[in-house]
Amino acid sequence: MDFIEGAGITAPAFPEGPGCSRGPGRVQAAGAGWVPDHTVDLHRRTRRWLGALLFLGLLGAVCGTAGAAETGAARWPTRAVKLVVPFVASGSSDIMARTVGQALAGLLGQPVVIENKPGAGGNIALEYVARQPGDGYTLLFGTIGTNGINPALYRHLPYDPVRDFAPVSLLHTLPNVLIVNPDLGVHSVPALIALARAHPGDLTFASAGNGSSSHLAGELFKAAAGIDIRHVPYKGGGAAIPDMIAGRIAMMFETIPTAMAPARSGKVVALAVTTPQRSAIAPELPTMAEAGLPGFQMSSWTALFATGGTPRPII
Repeated sequence: MDFIEGAGITAPAFPEGPGCSRGPGRVQAAGAGWVPDHTVDLHRRTRRWLGALLFLGLLGAVCGTAGAAETGAARWPTRAVKLVVPFVASGSSDIMARTVGQALAGLLGQPVVIENKPGAGGNIALEYVARQPGDGYTLLFGTIGTNGINPALYRHLPYDPVRDFAPVSLLHTLPNVLIVNPDLGVHSVPALIALARAHPGDLTFASAGNGSSSHLAGELFKAAAGIDIRHVPYKGGGAAIPDMIAGRIAMMFETIPTAMAPARSGKVVALAVTTPQRSAIAPELPTMAEAGLPGFQMSSWTALFATGGTPRPII
């Protein structure tokens, strides 16, 4: 996990028995009067879904595979385990999922195969996982967007967001970074806001998909700064980065593993992080609050889920 921890992400070690601690990530814009009512309502509904997930899943889960071995849970696993990622390859979710898969394979003694199923803000992957047998051989790399925000964003989902998934463990909490195309000629958040105000509706911001943390961060930015920028959803943050480098997208909020590599090479310009404190991997970047938007705060999380109905000894 050195890569992940080196990127300024909280990445707890895989639990190997009872007693591991977990906690939900959060999307929060606290202490600011600029958040519109529909955004506040979305956050409230998101928190209710997260609370239901935690109560029904994490409260009763037995941590790790060591506990499963101790209870002799049907000799699981006896073959490869599939880890489904709701986004395209090369994005932050894919990078972290592959690191998780390597660690998990070492613990289980069986291969962990990564399968990318992008689209519909992650709903394609979640519907696929929900329809698999609850035998522990199909796992989901869930995110704040797929499992926390989507149930509040989409009126009709082809799965039950609580019943069809069994939470296993929180994996990471991490900041988003506001990055822009260098051709914009801006090197600070105030300069970007001034440019957007001078050209209302002309600038675009990419996201990893509708309802993703990068989408909501962009919407919060619009509301906080009082600017008009257009949303362009992709099938993952990794798919948006080439378009930003090519100048087809003006800006985006992207998680730190994906954002900082092109920023370090000068292909994009990093302006600020969305967490309350500066990131250890990029301490030179101010927080959004320090950059002039008090109360702007947003953290992302990832978590491991099994298909609903998976026996607790396996979980």
